Amino acid sequence: MTDTSDQQEQPLISHLVELRQRLMRAVLAVFLIFLGLFYFANDLYLFMSAPLTALLPEGTSMIATDVTSPFFAPFKLTLVAAVVLAMPYILHQIWSFIAPGLYANEKQFAIPLLVSSIMLFYAGIAFAYFVVFPLIFGFFTSVGPENVAVMTDISSYLNFVLKLFFAFGITFEIPVATLLLIKSGAVTAKSLAAKRAYVVVICFVFGMLLTPPDIISQSLLAVPMWLLFELGLFMSRFITSKTVAEDEAE
Repeated sequence: MTDTSDQQEQPLISHLVELRQRLMRAVLAVFLIFLGLFYFANDLYLFMSAPLTALLPEGTSMIATDVTSPFFAPFKLTLVAAVVLAMPYILHQIWSFIAPGLYANEKQFAIPLLVSSIMLFYAGIAFAYFVVFPLIFGFFTSVGPENVAVMTDISSYLNFVLKLFFAFGITFEIPVATLLLIKSGAVTAKSLAAKRAYVVVICFVFGMLLTPPDIISQSLLAVPMWLLFELGLFMSRFITSKTVAEDEAE
C-alpha cells in the first residue's frame, strides 16, 4: 500500500514542479519584456493617448490630478503591454503543460485554435485603437458645452482604454468559442443559427455592459460580436464536414 501511494504521489509532485517551472518562465518573460519597455514608458503612453490628444481643442492637454499619476499611469501601461506581448509565450507554456495529456486529434485541432485565438485577441485590440477610439473620442470631444475645456486625467483615460481593449480583445474570441461549442457537441451549428435573433440581442446587451453608456460604443462592440458569431458559424461547416468524412472513413 505504501509503495502504491508513493507511486501516485511522485507523478503529482512532478506535475506540480513542472507547473511551477512553467509559471516562473512566464513571469520571467513578462518581467524581461517590461524591463525592455520601461525606458519607453512615456513614449508608449503618448502613443496610447494619440487618438484623444489629436482631437483636443488647441491650447488644451491631458492632465494629472494625482501626484503619482505621471509615474504610475505609464508604469501600469507598460506592465499591461508586457503581459500582452508575452501572451504567445505564456500560452505556449500552458500548452506545453497540458499537451502530453491530449490525444493526437485533439492536438491537431487545438494548435490552430490556439494560434487563431492569439491573433484574434490582437486584432480586437487593434480594432479598438484604430477604429473605435477615433470615432468615440471624436464624438465625446464635440458634444460638450462650448465653455467646458476637455482636459482628461491620464489615469482615467488609461483605465478607460484598457477596459475597451479587454472588451474588444475578448469579443474577438467569439469565433473560437463558437467552434469549441460545436466541436464539443454541446450545441450544433443548426441550433445556433436558429437562435440568431437571440444572439443579436445578447450582443447588444454585452455591448451595453462592457462599454461606456453611449450608443456609439455599444454598437461598435455589438455589431462586430454578431459578425464574429456569423464567422464562427461559417467556419464550423468545415469542422462538421471534416468530422463526417472521418466517421465515414472509419
